[in-house]
Amino acid sequence: MAESTTVRPTRVLFSLSRIRPTTNPYLVQLVGSLPDDVEVLFFSWRRALLGRYDAFHVHWPEVVLRKSTRMRTLAARLLYTLVLGRLSLTRTPIVRTIHNLEPYEQGSWFEQVLADGTDSRTRFWIRLNDRTPVPDGAAARTIPIGEPPATFTQHEGPGVVRGRLLHFGLVRPYKGIEELITAFAGLPDPELRLVIAGRCDDPAYREVVRAAADRDERIELDLRHLSDEELADEVSRAELVVLPYRTMHNSSAALLALAMGRPVLVPDLEVTSDLADEVGADWVQRYAGMLRTEHVRDAVTAVRGLREGTRPAMGARTWSSIGNAHAEVYQAMAARGEQRRALLDGSRERALLDERREPALRADT
Repeated sequence: MAESTTVRPTRVLFSLSRIRPTTNPYLVQLVGSLPDDVEVLFFSWRRALLGRYDAFHVHWPEVVLRKSTRMRTLAARLLYTLVLGRLSLTRTPIVRTIHNLEPYEQGSWFEQVLADGTDSRTRFWIRLNDRTPVPDGAAARTIPIGEPPATFTQHEGPGVVRGRLLHFGLVRPYKGIEELITAFAGLPDPELRLVIAGRCDDPAYREVVRAAADRDERIELDLRHLSDEELADEVSRAELVVLPYRTMHNSSAALLALAMGRPVLVPDLEVTSDLADEVGADWVQRYAGMLRTEHVRDAVTAVRGLREGTRPAMGARTWSSIGNAHAEVYQAMAARGEQRRALLDGSRERALLDERREPALRADT
């Protein structure tokens, strides 16, 4: 009678420390979509340095390296240096998902050295769209952002409010919020409303946004973390979602709005052109250069031609296929890592045998 063998799951250390209410929904859904033969380990310094895992999956390296105080940041960077050394010694592969081409806020030279060290040790690159460049000859695969949770896609909200515009997500300088406020202020229609909703972690920038918004009573600020239900209500009321990012390479916010049947206004870039091809140009209004008043006005006029209750046709963005695709990457990298370790062990064993033979050879001569 043949003995049954249990194949252990592939153990993947994520650069994410735990799931919080404020965790990026992409990461929450990715963790939940992985099949049973993948075991996700959440990041801790002890686990990264001493734990057993087959691959290290990095999303935003800067998140691991930036802490609340200078001393904690320095400690994190020193510990991460040790982590990179451990990964090199154990031949543990790094899998890297490229969310944006550059960090949105510039880091120090030390952070850049560690980010470069991560990239040089990366054995597989996951792109969220085909426009993302990877190093020449690198192993890579495009696995797109998946559909938003059912909280949004199946939400039965209050319905569109005519003239209500929305910007949502983390409030950060690169998102062009000041330009949006200026462009909106140039619209004379008293029935228009602009809602800016999302947490702002930078007290100084929060005051900049408040001061700009205070000049127009039609602008409403809600600078806190919104629950999924609250955000779904906000999106369902919006006639148009405006995302005038100064830098945009991937946007979960745009996909969320579209999945709920709300058109978006975004910069005219290769990635947004691809999105318009996927879902329809009427749903993805675009503008060139800096956002101006006429861009907002023309987009509002254009989207009023869309029928209420309709939704764009989204592409193949099911989380089951996304989870399986990630599992294939992890398993291939784990197998390759085992091969590299076996080759290394074999080389060491041969070197040891050669050392033992050398005295005997000298004695024979």
